[in-house]
Formats: sequence, C-alpha cells, structure tokens
Amino acid sequence: MPLAQLVRSRLLRSRCARAVALLSLSLGLGPCLAAHFIERRAAPFVTDRIEQLPRMKVGLLLGCSERLSDGRTNLFFRKRIAAAARLFRARKLDYFLVSGDNSHPGYDEPNDMRRALLAEGVPSSRIVLDYAGFLDSVVRAKEVFGLQRFTVVSQRFHDVRAVYLARAHGVEAYGYAAADVGGTGGVRVRLRELFSRAFALLDVSVLASRPRFSGPRQHTVLEPG
Repeated sequence: MPLAQLVRSRLLRSRCARAVALLSLSLGLGPCLAAHFIERRAAPFVTDRIEQLPRMKVGLLLGCSERLSDGRTNLFFRKRIAAAARLFRARKLDYFLVSGDNSHPGYDEPNDMRRALLAEGVPSSRIVLDYAGFLDSVVRAKEVFGLQRFTVVSQRFHDVRAVYLARAHGVEAYGYAAADVGGTGGVRVRLRELFSRAFALLDVSVLASRPRFSGPRQHTVLEPG
C-alpha cells in the first residue's frame, strides 16, 4: 500500500475511533448526569424515617409484580407492601392510590398489591386502584384522581424519580423509601433506573409528553377535603 494511502487509512480509523469513543462517552455520561441532577432536586424530600414525613391523606403506592418470572417472591413487592403498612399504622397516611400495570389478562399489579395490603390490615375502603399507571403514575394521580399532595411509597431509587416528576408538575410530593433489595436483581434495576431518569429529565425539559392513558377525571375518596 502506498505511504499516502496508508496514512489516510490510519487517520480515518483514528477519527472513527474518536467518534465512537465520544459517542460512547456521551451515552454513558448523559444518563449519569441526568440521574445526578434528579437526585439533587428530589433527595431532600425522600426519607426512610417515618418521623420526618409530613402527614398526608394519600400515599401513591407504585406497583410491581408479586412474583418474578421464575415464580419466586419479588422482594421489591414485599418490601413496598411492608413500608405502606408501616405508614398506615403510624397514621402518616389515610388512603392508598395503588398504581400499576394491568395491561393483559393474568397480570394485575394493582389487585395483587390490594390483596397484600388487606392482609396487612389496611381496609378495602382505604384503597383505590389505578390500572393504567405504567410510567404515568404521578401525572395520572394529579390529572385523573385530582391529587395535589401525596407521599410516594417505593424503593428510594424509584421514589426520587417519582418525586422529581411530581414536583415538576406542581404536586407537593414526598417519598418514603421502602427497604432496598440487593443481589443481581437489584443491580439490574439500578442500571435501568439510570436511563429512566434520563428520559424523565428529557420529558420534563423538552418533550412534555402526555400520559399514555389519561382517561376521564375520577371522583373518589382520595379527593382533597
């Protein structure tokens, strides 16, 4: 190969390598920076200490599956239910809006959580279900159920994003952090959360997207007053 052609070839490979490196760096740093920004904004309103929480009428309990794909108990589920029951017994909350996925037959996060709350002594009259929470739980709590104040109940990483989104939409929200889950499952969830926070920041700052299922206004016992 002639020297000039060899030099051009190496320069091209070098430029491609730099471009790939810069793209990888931006893709890696973007979610990390977004996660850090959301953390700083929401962290002051999230705690695992009940005494630090203001008393609220409603807790927004974020849904997840009761069991993993292999049939084992989902520890995220159990720990969220335990956290919600503690808040109810401590009289920090009077009602729960249980928001989750019921997108296909045989998969019903809201009713699974309702049954678990009943087993913990929370009366049926204190539980309202939102079957179309998905990624829109916070916005639907405001626009469909008319809530302007609530406490989010989930693991801390989840609370932080939900509280950030709620406050960005003008809702006075706090978060109660359920006990965390370790192991490889917990690591996967945290990695996924990085990109979820990046999307949340993009949504608030640029997209201003509407809930996938907004639905009519629901008048329930959760309403202020």
